Amino acid sequence: MVGFRLYSVQFVMDYVQLRFDSIGSDELPVLNCDVMPGVQVGDSRLYDGDVGYSDALRSFIPGRVVATVEETGRGLQIDFAGGSIVLHPRSDELVSPEIAMLGGFEDRSFMVWRPGEDSFEDLG
Repeated sequence: MVGFRLYSVQFVMDYVQLRFDSIGSDELPVLNCDVMPGVQVGDSRLYDGDVGYSDALRSFIPGRVVATVEETGRGLQIDFAGGSIVLHPRSDELVSPEIAMLGGFEDRSFMVWRPGEDSFEDLG
């Protein structure tokens, strides 16, 4: 994901899709977030329902991913020059068996994050 550009944030009923692209690549990764991600900008963190949340999430367009973090207790974090998109839900925010799914790669590989597994093992 590092180097990919966020080009679309799509709110779909009760989840959000983050779409990425990259110059010189036919890959178009899509991160489906079944739990609404948080937005970290400086010392401020916004969540779905907070005033300015959707604007803050869309503000990362057309930024490039500079780093990603996947760690138990932190979940999944996508870093941009101006802040981060953070996925680490509380137990009461889990609405489906999945937290997120990343796909859209040429080799058809994908990753699914679920409570109790990988970087979300603390939510089991």
